[in-house]
Amino acid sequence: MTYNPDDYSLELWGTGSSWDELIEKVKEHPERWPQYLNISFKFSVVTFGGTIEMKDKPVIINRFAFTGFMGKIDLKNPEEEFSLIADYGIDPNVKVAHTFYMGRLVGNGKRELIEKFNVKKRKYIGNTTMDAELSLIMANQALCGPGKLVYDPFVGTGSFLMTCAHFGAMTVGSDIDGRQIRGKGKASIQSNCEQYDLKGRVLDVLVFDVCHAPWRKIGGGLFDAIVTDPPYGVRAGAKTLGRKDPAKQATEPRMAVEEGVHAHLLPDYIPPTKPYEMSEVVADLLMFAVKNLVRGGRLVYWLPTVTEDYAIDDLPTHPCMELVSNCEQAFGQWSRRLITMEKVKDWDGEAALGPPTGDMNKSTTGPKQQGHFGFRDRYFAFTAVENARRKKELKEAFQKGGPAGVAAYMRQVEENKKQLQQQAENQQES
Repeated sequence: MTYNPDDYSLELWGTGSSWDELIEKVKEHPERWPQYLNISFKFSVVTFGGTIEMKDKPVIINRFAFTGFMGKIDLKNPEEEFSLIADYGIDPNVKVAHTFYMGRLVGNGKRELIEKFNVKKRKYIGNTTMDAELSLIMANQALCGPGKLVYDPFVGTGSFLMTCAHFGAMTVGSDIDGRQIRGKGKASIQSNCEQYDLKGRVLDVLVFDVCHAPWRKIGGGLFDAIVTDPPYGVRAGAKTLGRKDPAKQATEPRMAVEEGVHAHLLPDYIPPTKPYEMSEVVADLLMFAVKNLVRGGRLVYWLPTVTEDYAIDDLPTHPCMELVSNCEQAFGQWSRRLITMEKVKDWDGEAALGPPTGDMNKSTTGPKQQGHFGFRDRYFAFTAVENARRKKELKEAFQKGGPAGVAAYMRQVEENKKQLQQQAENQQES
């Protein structure tokens, strides 16, 4: 059994640099043992970053017989469970554990929810659907629970509506594009609500531009949390109402040519949209949170960024909002950051965003631009460079070894991918 700190919480009874030292530490507190003498129990030997052979585990467990537990050993449903943990670290070359722990199980995690909300088993998904584990993490970051109202302004296929509702919150979402909300055929956000039995908590999904949100202004705020993944322009671009060319923007309602009525009143009217720059999305999102979150409410969102240009002061700030956490998910030349902010005081109706250090008006080649400015163009520039490099290497492999050389090159590429994936998993476990 491999230890994962997300699986459970332990009451720590001792730690040491060897099993012998751990045993001595546990013996320093015999007052902990009497209350567990006559109840059913179970011992587990688990590892992090290494392995212990099955034949050795009973030997290790028997070394802790000094606790004097006389109850029934129950491997399936014990009243108490104790864990003996050997920590080998994250270096795959290390073969000897460096730290040892003993603890009493306090509570299990909810790792089974990752499988429950697995997008591969979901009835309706899209190309931007957030995976289950990250959706659940964001619901936790938002402190979702019964009696809370959670909003996703870029709802897409509604992943966050499901995970936040699972923890008891009432959820609502919106999007400027209603096609993903409506779904296709019988597959839609509604079918996902039925799949997870959350129809009573997912209140509704609406079609509108969050920059022109119809929410009623309520003193003290409306939402307990805003949980969202703004579109970066990689798989789906952000849009807002308006025209690319300001000169073509109408200053008053236009009449339809044939019907003789205002065009926007026709049932088949589709309003014009324009690209929504990532730096503007983030700034507007924060200001929306300032105006619409209750005090103590949280804003949880993903921020894509170019790794070499990122700086902590790229993030827009506001005196009403406090940064709680900033966690990176690295992808090489670019990464995305899970940002969590909490509203710490009510908005006075005047305070605006604090200026980030990065200059949003600089070109995408500027040395001090924000890491997320012009993200879409810079992301595809990385892709173009990578594709050109790969094409050159394939050509060289063919010139050196023909088809066999190409096959060897592709095997090496796959091996490199596996190594990177393993490194990412090790970092996640640590």
